[in-house]
Amino acid sequence: MAAVGKRFRDALVWAAELHEDQFRKGGEIPYVSHLIGVAAIVLEHGGDEDEAIAALLHDALEDQAHKMEADEIGRRFGARVEEIVIACTDGDPEEQKSRDHARWFARKEKYIAEVAHKPPGAILVSMADKLYNARSILEDYREMGEALWPRFTTGREGTLWYYRSLIQAFAAHGQPRLWHELRRTVEEIERGIAKE
Repeated sequence: MAAVGKRFRDALVWAAELHEDQFRKGGEIPYVSHLIGVAAIVLEHGGDEDEAIAALLHDALEDQAHKMEADEIGRRFGARVEEIVIACTDGDPEEQKSRDHARWFARKEKYIAEVAHKPPGAILVSMADKLYNARSILEDYREMGEALWPRFTTGREGTLWYYRSLIQAFAAHGQPRLWHELRRTVEEIERGIAKE
């Protein structure tokens, strides 16, 4: 069983500082809650300290690159953590803000295609991230119903396409227990939609 120590604590503090002004999509939940949740899933599925640190920092380059120096993640936490974070990064901050559907689909298709080439640690962190997000979608859908989908760039259909595609991409590469949990969560969202 891998232990976490001072490096993990330092990463947690830095992640909280980097994302201190950021909130989860469509709400007032501090973004750091997502980072802690993803790190918890990584650790619960056998991740080591480097992978847990990368989970805390997996959105840093997407959302907060302007707050750090080039290669700062590597200098603070090592090359492996930096490699995982880079492999999990889905576009730059400008791409993240874009609401253009074609641009969104192109970015997601690129991310899906790259799954097969990601290092195992990045696949673990990415799957943990997607599971956390799918659980949040399921919880919000139960509360909000169809009113949930406008917060997503491509609405219900694009979001579900992305998660189904990820499940297929992760099938041959991911941790089986985590993969099954992600698949079950997405299927539960789909069952909820079918009942509406």
